[in-house]
Amino acid sequence: MLVREIALVPYDPDGEGGENIEFDNLKHHQVMEVAAALQKQVTRDFSPIWGVSATVDSFAKLSDVPLGYWPVLLVEDVRGAAGVHLDDDGQPFALVEVGSSWSLTASHEVLEMLADPFGNRLVAGQAPVVSQGRVQFLVEIADPSEDIRWSYTVNDIVVSDFYTPRYFDPVAASGVQYSFTGAITEPRQVREGGYLSWHNPDDDHWYQHTFFGSQLELRDLGKFTRDGRSIREAIDANTRREFAEIQRQSNLDAGTPRLQEAVTTKQSSERISAKRAKFLDEYISRKLMER
Repeated sequence: MLVREIALVPYDPDGEGGENIEFDNLKHHQVMEVAAALQKQVTRDFSPIWGVSATVDSFAKLSDVPLGYWPVLLVEDVRGAAGVHLDDDGQPFALVEVGSSWSLTASHEVLEMLADPFGNRLVAGQAPVVSQGRVQFLVEIADPSEDIRWSYTVNDIVVSDFYTPRYFDPVAASGVQYSFTGAITEPRQVREGGYLSWHNPDDDHWYQHTFFGSQLELRDLGKFTRDGRSIREAIDANTRREFAEIQRQSNLDAGTPRLQEAVTTKQSSERISAKRAKFLDEYISRKLMER
């Protein structure tokens, strides 16, 4: 089985790829911590469900990233270009804006990059609008439950929920896992703060169910001119223009309950880790003294 390799790396688009990058609000040890959490999420949670094996590693600068890795670039300002893109060789990379909740966005992009690297994967199923019949859904596994309310933590790091292949089942059934956290409880459901995109072959229009207000809304996006972009790039660009909520996913208020909870738990875990490190350090020192 081919293993997909992801690189988490700070990046300054105005600098040189060989420079070490440390932003005021992002140090390399934090990148390493998030990379470790994403590796655990991929190995423990994502891979058994989606059948995709991957590694997630952190690097200090872009020029350190080995050939064959798909970079997730951490930047201070994405300038409206957040998300997964394809380079000149047709290989995926992602741009993630650094902020108080950037781990949530990084998890989102890593999961979607692994499930659909090239942004054109479609799955047929019954349309949310019954009159449309069978349509083609764009596979974006983190979008319907992308809001931090539906997130969870790995190593006290906030990561994204994601739907399972059963999300496209024709009918709901008891005991079925539609998303990892269970936030999604039936096929093709969109939770608050999320969205779902599909193509109707009958009129060649793209549609969305969005839940950024008080209720679910249907959007007719019309026909798309992709201009060499993947379907995902075209959809994401349109959605981000319309909904500022998506742009803020990396920069949520520090008072957001889920963020506060993660920070508090992490502080406790850091104290425990420090004690364990001290005990191990003392034990090793004694062992070396015995020689």
